[in-house]
Amino acid sequence: VLYAALASREEDQDPIDLAVLRALEKYGLVEEYSKYKQIEFHPFDPVKKRTEALVEGPNGERFWVAKGAPQVILKLVRGDEELWHRVMKIVDEHAQHGYRMIGVAKTDSNGNWIYVGLIPLLDPPREDAAETIKTLKEMGIRVKMITGDHIAIAREIARMLGIGDKIYTIDEIQKLPPERAAELVDQADGFAQVFPEHKYMIVDLLQKRGYTVAMTGDGVNDAPALKKADVGIAVAGATDAARAAADICLLAPGISVIKDALLTARKIFRRMYSYVVYRITETIRVLFFVTFAIMVFGRYPVTAVMIILLALLNDLPILAIAYDNVRIPRRPARWNMRLILTLSTALGLLGVLESFLALWIAVVYFRLPWPVVQTFIFLKLAVAGHLTIFVTRTRGPFWSIAPGKWLLITAVVTKLAATVVAVLGLGLITPISPWLAAFMWGYCIAWFFAEDATKLAIYHFMGKIELMEEMMAEKIKSHLHIRKHF
Repeated sequence: VLYAALASREEDQDPIDLAVLRALEKYGLVEEYSKYKQIEFHPFDPVKKRTEALVEGPNGERFWVAKGAPQVILKLVRGDEELWHRVMKIVDEHAQHGYRMIGVAKTDSNGNWIYVGLIPLLDPPREDAAETIKTLKEMGIRVKMITGDHIAIAREIARMLGIGDKIYTIDEIQKLPPERAAELVDQADGFAQVFPEHKYMIVDLLQKRGYTVAMTGDGVNDAPALKKADVGIAVAGATDAARAAADICLLAPGISVIKDALLTARKIFRRMYSYVVYRITETIRVLFFVTFAIMVFGRYPVTAVMIILLALLNDLPILAIAYDNVRIPRRPARWNMRLILTLSTALGLLGVLESFLALWIAVVYFRLPWPVVQTFIFLKLAVAGHLTIFVTRTRGPFWSIAPGKWLLITAVVTKLAATVVAVLGLGLITPISPWLAAFMWGYCIAWFFAEDATKLAIYHFMGKIELMEEMMAEKIKSHLHIRKHF
């Protein structure tokens, strides 16, 4: 511990250095440590893969001290096979219990390196790490561990975190042909005995296989891989270089903040998705209906005042979509424009049919005066439009997820307000009788169920098409892979 402390420096805030220096007090070595003077200090070098310091002892003698991975320090002590096997046996035994070993060596009076000993370090995962990784996997995200530790340590940590058991050393990957190496990186749950330059390679191989890759890091040596990743994440306490290379800088420790960010992002995406489908549906419904109504009847189905009222009444429920309850997708969300346009067009055209039928009933069956017809259609557009929000907000039946409090309140209040305006007129529009308003409510609710059934049918049909396309793509990929091997 004393010699390891002599090869450490507190101001660098290196976790290993700090742990070693704290151990001085635990073992009563503070006074002995104060007798030595650090002349030179070389922090961890990714090329030499060790920390070194030139130290002056109590008697004025000078010697070098080094600490680093046991196998790296062993290379300094040459020609001792027995020592090599003894050290590696201890390393393997401790690694199986999750301990990371640090080798320590010093030079003698002749400048020859002497192996001083080993220091076991335990860096247990955060308490929330296992639960966070489990949640990320449930969200369709593949978590891969990259560590410079011994493979036995990596396997133990992976077991503790529930990452998986397919852990490989970087040497195993580099020995393989490029295509096979890429497959192994794809299948792996983690990588051990990795050096900084290998992280870039792993990110690159995954990207070439079509994955969107996010990576966390904190050190200067992580910067290239953070820059290469689609989303580079600098964790709390990261160096300035890592922060500069990253896309996102975390302020809170741990990775649970990543999970929280993903959950929030998927909620936002789902709400945006609902809004886009609703907006396209309403645009098709109103635009085509008004156009056809003018072409067939030669009159405007609604007045300019009614259009202004509709715009005002629609704004509140639309704003409340931002606070709606949503079901978080279990897979990474993407904009499926084919599905969006198919669903929106189908619901929009169904809305055109619904509106045109209501207009026909008012004109031909009820034989209402045209000003009353316009109010009748105004109420229809207001009530049916708000009900459409409850259709588009879910993939399942409209009752599968309870709406958010504010969405429900604003939708009910604005529909009631539209009904009051339609029945009383308030000097803005021609009033209609309460029974016509009640008829329109029943009419819109009946069509609401029809719209929801249409939505379910489209999701089911499009889901089958996507599944068939995925199966076909996988079949073609397998066929090409077999041909390539032949």
